[in-house]
Amino acid sequence: MSIVVRNPGTGEHLGEVPDLDARDVAEVVEAAQEGQRAMAALPAHRRAELLLAVAGLIEAEQEDLAKLLAAENGKPIVQTRGEVAAAIRIFRGYAGEATRLFGRQIPLDAVPGLERHLAVTTREPLGVVAALVPFNYPVELYAHKAAAALAAGNAVIVQPPAKCPLALTRVAELIAAAGLPKHAHQLVTGGVAVSQALATLPGVAAVSLTGSTAAGRAIATLAAGSLRKVFLELGGNDALIVCDDADPEEAAKAVVLGRLARGNGQICCAVKRVYAQDGIHDAFLASLLAQTAKLVVGDQLQESTDVGPLITEDAAERVSAAVERLVEDGAGLVAGGARRGAFVDPVVLTEVPATSPAFAEEIFGPVAPVARFTDPMDAVRMANESPYGLHAAVFTRDVSRAFTLARHLDVGGVVINGSTALRAENLPFGGTKDTGGYREGLHETVLDFTRQKSIIVMEAFG
Repeated sequence: MSIVVRNPGTGEHLGEVPDLDARDVAEVVEAAQEGQRAMAALPAHRRAELLLAVAGLIEAEQEDLAKLLAAENGKPIVQTRGEVAAAIRIFRGYAGEATRLFGRQIPLDAVPGLERHLAVTTREPLGVVAALVPFNYPVELYAHKAAAALAAGNAVIVQPPAKCPLALTRVAELIAAAGLPKHAHQLVTGGVAVSQALATLPGVAAVSLTGSTAAGRAIATLAAGSLRKVFLELGGNDALIVCDDADPEEAAKAVVLGRLARGNGQICCAVKRVYAQDGIHDAFLASLLAQTAKLVVGDQLQESTDVGPLITEDAAERVSAAVERLVEDGAGLVAGGARRGAFVDPVVLTEVPATSPAFAEEIFGPVAPVARFTDPMDAVRMANESPYGLHAAVFTRDVSRAFTLARHLDVGGVVINGSTALRAENLPFGGTKDTGGYREGLHETVLDFTRQKSIIVMEAFG
């Protein structure tokens, strides 16, 4: 059996990958034990050299990978270039982290009777790490998981997204050419059966998943039986709060570039809810509509395209259905909404009732719903009512208000005067509540993929 990969905009056949089953995955996991032992035996400087070599090989094919990713994923080519560039930086960043896995000396003289003993800690690899990668930013998010695992001396088994696995399949070929130990880095292509096997098979020490909250719950439940580590970065319904003293043009730009024209709206940290204060609402909405009208929807391989097709036609249908529910609940459709196959014209909705169940859902597409508020703390309350807690944004010129609202927002990160769609590889990225509670980033993930060991020397001091 195989999975056929097509361009979501044109339907063009791009390639096929095997549709593996649990038996196939079990063989890969068994082989990975050899790869893990070999990676753990490598000195830190050698692991760093290998990651730098991988970064160089990806960089040499950056344009080809960007085109392949755009073709299979639907994101505009300008954005996939940026994604591949981010993956290159991430591999280089983790090369540095491989040489900074520090242990500690613990002062045992803090405990009466242990004054003459010495305790130190070291960091060791977890084992085999399974990396489950989503479709929306597959190359970048893969890099966060795979490079971190390898930097820490683990083997990694990668499940690329079934809808767009081809770019990662090519990256795996480049990694093989870089000279990693045999079976230290393997790909397993397929659907839910592959994910379930990785979460339950003996020999997998940890599972790292970026995806929907439903997928995260399912993987966590399966993995709980073996007590393996699970790292989850899940959904979001990020709020952007525009206060009366904000710059309406800049706030509107944050919505356009952080939602409508970024990843075709298919980003966990995209601006998904907008709350505009009464005094600025009309000026903000006018700017948002003017900027939205300039967006070009079309072929993702064209340089001029701002918004390409969603990952599948089914995904586009779900977005259209969510928009219809918001309109039924009282929202006004003031821009966009037309659907042609997997393409959805960017949507702006106004006067959205904050109590609408559809407003609380994560809409994965180019939709900007705008609601009103009078008091900024009411906007915070409405933002916090979401079951998700990834990012939020606040637009205001009042620094005290900015920090006050940021303090009260129940999220993993707050952006002041900018879009929520911000992810720098050296920042901890993640959220609260149904977003999963995990933080992923250069300085965090490599440590999470290790375990600490305490070594105590009795009577070390005379």
